[in-house]
Amino acid sequence: TYRSGAAEAESLKQHIEAQGGKIAMLALDITDTASYEAFSSAVTETLKTDFGRERFDFLVNNAGNGLFANFVDATEDQFSSLVATHLRGPIFLTQKLLPLVEDGGRILNVSSGFVRFTLPGYSLYAAVKAAVEVLTRFMAVELGSRQIRVNAIAPGAIATDFGGGAVRDNKDVNAYVAQGIALGRVGLPDDIGAAVAAILSDDLAWANGTTFDISGGQLL
Repeated sequence: TYRSGAAEAESLKQHIEAQGGKIAMLALDITDTASYEAFSSAVTETLKTDFGRERFDFLVNNAGNGLFANFVDATEDQFSSLVATHLRGPIFLTQKLLPLVEDGGRILNVSSGFVRFTLPGYSLYAAVKAAVEVLTRFMAVELGSRQIRVNAIAPGAIATDFGGGAVRDNKDVNAYVAQGIALGRVGLPDDIGAAVAAILSDDLAWANGTTFDISGGQLL
């Protein structure tokens, strides 16, 4: 899915298709719960017409927005924005899509290393992500009767455009963060992608209700 980056989504689609993959891109604003009904219908139609299926196997709740705000200065609007994206969205989107998830399927939520370690300015973000980890455990219990596994990942610092791209684009920031990671470097997108694929695979079929730290050993 994509929210506003239609051009980037199309570019990625072409890249995957050029390598022999099959993909469909659907627009979704995770903060707009009123749109979930139409989105669910679009998923249903896409599964039928593009993939010849009625259900899908994996749901990854990875929409996110960054926010830096010291606790004493944080506003209700900032808090509401984080809750809408990182907590309310995954709860009610997953609820809406559950009829389309195969029995024995997998759901993966995205937490953050900030639940484990601290850095001034990320208290609200970390608090909401901590709620995601608790939600993951309860989802695992309640969906167990359908053999649906629910886990979460907690990435550390990753070199992407998240948060303005500082970790990726600012050499000083990158070096500062890297010195606090046991493996001596900042994470890359492929580090997370490979972890996601592994957790969703049958190789980790007995992992359930777990949050995996994917940080290279950041601030241990």
